[in-house]
Amino acid sequence: MQKKLNTGDVAFHTVNYIVFALIALLCIFPFYYLFINTISNNDLSSKGLITFYPKEVHFSNYSQVLKLPNFMHSGFISLSRTVIGTAVSVCGAAFLGFLFTKQEMWGRKVWYRFLVITMYFNAGIIPWYMTMRSLHLTDNFLAYILPAIVSPFYVILVKTFVESIPLALQESAQIDGAGYWVIFTRIIFPLITPILATIAIFSAVSQWNSFTDTLFLMSKEKLFTLQYVLYKYMNEASSLAAIVRNSSGGQGLDLANMQTSTSIRTTVSMIVVLPILLVYPYFQRFFVKGIMIGAVKG
Repeated sequence: MQKKLNTGDVAFHTVNYIVFALIALLCIFPFYYLFINTISNNDLSSKGLITFYPKEVHFSNYSQVLKLPNFMHSGFISLSRTVIGTAVSVCGAAFLGFLFTKQEMWGRKVWYRFLVITMYFNAGIIPWYMTMRSLHLTDNFLAYILPAIVSPFYVILVKTFVESIPLALQESAQIDGAGYWVIFTRIIFPLITPILATIAIFSAVSQWNSFTDTLFLMSKEKLFTLQYVLYKYMNEASSLAAIVRNSSGGQGLDLANMQTSTSIRTTVSMIVVLPILLVYPYFQRFFVKGIMIGAVKG
């Protein structure tokens, strides 16, 4: 039977809906504002006259921005590091998280504590750079991949999740002669997909948004990521707007469609953030189940 709501309950739910609707609006509006400025009159946009709705709608900004130097190749680099980096992060976290649940693992407590300590302490940027250079990872695509294999936070999530799975499943497989690898691949891995999906989206967002490693380690344009190119475009928006105008030969461009520093910034930002906006809602359904189960033992 449904409980009949009294006046206090109705008021409470009404206030909840209003508060969360306002919070949702505050989260959505920056992306909406960015989008309407990319499709509006560029002259009005550069003057700050586009606020709540688009004016003189056009989509030429997107086609022109895609012609910017090195833009498409940097997008390929970002996509490659995101896919490969996410895959190795998930596999590394899954296997290490499983191993740290094994009591018979040599030095388990020592290695686990060492892993946790790295979450709170690091040597800093200069020792990190010197280490990467000594490993010949400067101007090397592997610099985007190898450091992502082991992430302490992800390993802890998987370890806690695995400990919530009944131990009898593994013991029954051991009785039948299964080794650690068979237990991990055929029993544990299929059961921990919720937490792995959560880790995948965390890692993908981190990989896609990262640009500091490119800033410090890469000098070759062919290895620049999209986020780093965005960083450069933000600083060089005025000159890039001139490049786009010149590449069009001045033909068919009026004041409304002519590229400005504002249109370059907003359009590039929208293109960079769009893939994550599309992927994030799909994986969001795994968050609550993955994090809650992985956070509670027993």
